[in-house]
Amino acid sequence: MEISVLNIKGQETGRKVTLNEAIFGIEPNDHVLYLDVKQYLANQRQGTAKSKERSEMSGSTRKLGRQKGGGGARHGDINSPLLRGGGRVFGPKPRDYRFKLNKKVKSLARKSALSYKAQENAIIVLEDFNMELPKTKEFLNITKNLKVDNKKMLLVLPEVNKNVYLSARNLQKSEVMLATNVNAYKVLNADVLVLTENSLQAIDAILTK
Repeated sequence: MEISVLNIKGQETGRKVTLNEAIFGIEPNDHVLYLDVKQYLANQRQGTAKSKERSEMSGSTRKLGRQKGGGGARHGDINSPLLRGGGRVFGPKPRDYRFKLNKKVKSLARKSALSYKAQENAIIVLEDFNMELPKTKEFLNITKNLKVDNKKMLLVLPEVNKNVYLSARNLQKSEVMLATNVNAYKVLNADVLVLTENSLQAIDAILTK
């Protein structure tokens, strides 16, 4: 599949790049995508939710009423879960939600996500560019030139570019990411995937190992 290379003004440069069929042309595996997205979202969870159980409450342990004959459920002290302000039964405890996925599974998930974008014609290849200063207005003009200002856009860079990152940071629908950090969730979550020429080469190198 060939794609024309555009410049930051949205004009064709006259060059074309061929997308690697082994990365952008495979039959997507939905189950692998599900696993990878599930792992990514699980890794974002803090796992710090905590509630006090009966034994952790501060309060008297005196038995409030007799065991039988009260007309309601039996309970002991004021910390009973049956009473307002008492401890919670089986409440959340701090835990780690992360789980492991094999490298081949994660690699296949990335290829599947990229192949979906290729099938949807939602990939734009941009010639390598740089910004002398962080200017949000200038970055917004680039998105308008590419006609993606009203869409969720993921811009993939081959290496750290602080000015480009700072320029896009305040734009709600734009996100900048390094080629080494591209994952299935971010690719699927974006409406349009914008790759620079060098980032396309970096993705080829990473996913064809």
